[in-house]
Amino acid sequence: MTKVAIIYFSGYGHTVKQAEAVEKGAASVSGVSVTTLKIPEDGTIADSVWETLADADAIIFGSPTYMGGPAWQFKKFADESSKQYATLNWKDKVAGGFTTSASVNGDKFNTILYFFTLSQQHGQMWVGTGLQASNKLEHGPGDVNWTAGYSGALAIAPADSSPEEGSSAGDQETARLYGERVATFAAKMA
Repeated sequence: MTKVAIIYFSGYGHTVKQAEAVEKGAASVSGVSVTTLKIPEDGTIADSVWETLADADAIIFGSPTYMGGPAWQFKKFADESSKQYATLNWKDKVAGGFTTSASVNGDKFNTILYFFTLSQQHGQMWVGTGLQASNKLEHGPGDVNWTAGYSGALAIAPADSSPEEGSSAGDQETARLYGERVATFAAKMA
């Protein structure tokens, strides 16, 4: 069984919806089990979470984009992962990432780049979306990859929306497809 771990933080609930879509996509791949781990408000990671990540074949990172980067709770987790770095515990694991922010751009790529850099420090293998952008006049937020993420799954959730109203159907489907892609790649590597 290929094991995929999704570890993410969500401040207002919008990134929870994106994580659920990534999980749904990953879980749809035959022979894959998925564990989704939400970073708590204080950013403190339990020993059991570190064990789950150590046992995973793939780790998918997620955080909202706040002020041009991931939330501090995710950064705390990343800083504490230095113990894993010291032992190369995550080397050769598949990696990916997703983020949500309120604006159409919102510097989401900085968050994905943060995840990518973290994965490379750990010696992981990054998987992009493999999706073309829906960037023609006929396209809109309901289309897959309208937000145009190639390196990771991006979503837009207006600041005054509830998590249920948040990101579009297209962003949710993009996240689902991305979870499926990362899990498929991990299964091939296992």
